[in-house]
Amino acid sequence: MTTVSKSGARASIASSVDLPTPEPAKTPMRWPALSGVKKSMTRMPERIERLILHGSQRQWLAYLHEVVELMERTRDCEDPAVGAARDRAATVIANHHNLLLALPGPGARLTTTDRARLDARHQGAP
Repeated sequence: MTTVSKSGARASIASSVDLPTPEPAKTPMRWPALSGVKKSMTRMPERIERLILHGSQRQWLAYLHEVVELMERTRDCEDPAVGAARDRAATVIANHHNLLLALPGPGARLTTTDRARLDARHQGAP
């Protein structure tokens, strides 16, 4: 059984009209600045976003290569935060390189050396 409400004046609004939304009391920052971090490091998320949205495959792979080199330069650093970041970066980049093995194009070939460096690191080699 269907019920019908009493007839009366009703307001309608087009679905294309944007209704105002209140601003949050505190707008969160995308990437909070960390204390003791170089200014160039605080711009890293912007660089990554630019590479992903507007860069070429070669530019992205060059960035990943820079990260592998940075991991090697900080290999002897005893700071636990640096070690944790290095481990996370190694996992992410190794996964990325392994995904490239299944894709057509030059990506897998271009990352062969870095993939071998990450594999050696994972196996405990210097």
